[in-house]
Amino acid sequence: MKTVTFQRSGSVGSIILDDPPDHALSRTFADDLLAAVHEASGSDIRALVVRATGPNFGTGGFVPEWPGKDRNWFRTFIAEVNQAYAAIEALRVPTIAAVRGRAVSGHYELALRCDLIVAAEDAMFTWVEADTGMAPLAGGVQRLAERVGRGRAAAQVLLSETITGAEAAQSGLVSHVVPGDKLDEAVDRMAERLAAGPTRGYAAVRSLFKAWSGGGVPAADQLTLDLTMDLFESSDAQGAFAAVKKAAESGGDIVRPTFVGE
Repeated sequence: MKTVTFQRSGSVGSIILDDPPDHALSRTFADDLLAAVHEASGSDIRALVVRATGPNFGTGGFVPEWPGKDRNWFRTFIAEVNQAYAAIEALRVPTIAAVRGRAVSGHYELALRCDLIVAAEDAMFTWVEADTGMAPLAGGVQRLAERVGRGRAAAQVLLSETITGAEAAQSGLVSHVVPGDKLDEAVDRMAERLAAGPTRGYAAVRSLFKAWSGGGVPAADQLTLDLTMDLFESSDAQGAFAAVKKAAESGGDIVRPTFVGE
C-alpha cells in the first residue's frame, strides 16, 4: 500500500499523505511522494493541494529507520526527500498545503514548499532539531526565514518552538487560518478558484517569486519582461482585455471572463 497517493477532482489535484496518524517520513514515503508528484506533473490539473488523512499533517522523520545506517545512506535518503520536495516547487500550477494537527520538522518543510499554507486554528508547527543534535534537512531554515523573517525563524528553530495555526497566521507563515472542521472546505474552495484562474499568469508569478528568492529584486526584474510578454497574446489575457473594453464601451461592470489556462 502506498503511503502517498495522487488523486484529482476536475482541474484540482491532491497529493494525499496516507499513512496516519504520523505519515512517517521514511524511504518509502520519499519514493511514494516523488511518484505522486510525477503523476501530478503529467496530468492537466491547474491547482494542487498537499493534504493528509487522519489527525496530523505529519510528525517528521521516521527515526527508527536510522540507527545502524551510515551517513552515506542518510545523505542519499535526505537527497531523495529534497528531490521530491523540489519537484513540488517545480510544478507549473499553484500549490496549497492544508495543515491540521501536528506539522513537525520534515513535514513542516514540506508545507513550506507550497505557495500557500492554509492551517487549522489549532494546528501545531514544530521544529525538533535543536533537541536532537540535528538541523533542518529539507530547506526549512531558509524558507521559513523568507516567510517570517530571520529573527522569528531563528527563535522557532533554535528554541524548538511550537506555534499554533493562529500564531502562524500572525507571523505570516500561513496565508489563511480557519476552524479545524472547516479546513477541507476552505482549501477546496481556494483550490477551485485557482484552478479556474489564469494558469499561465500564475506560473509567471510563481517564477518571479522563485527568481526573487534566489537573487532578490534585481533577479526578478531581469526576468519580468521575458516571463510576461508572451502572456499578452494568451487566450486568458485577451479575454480579460475584451471584457474590460466591453464594460468601458457599455458603461457597465466588468464581467470576469472564463479562464481556460491558455
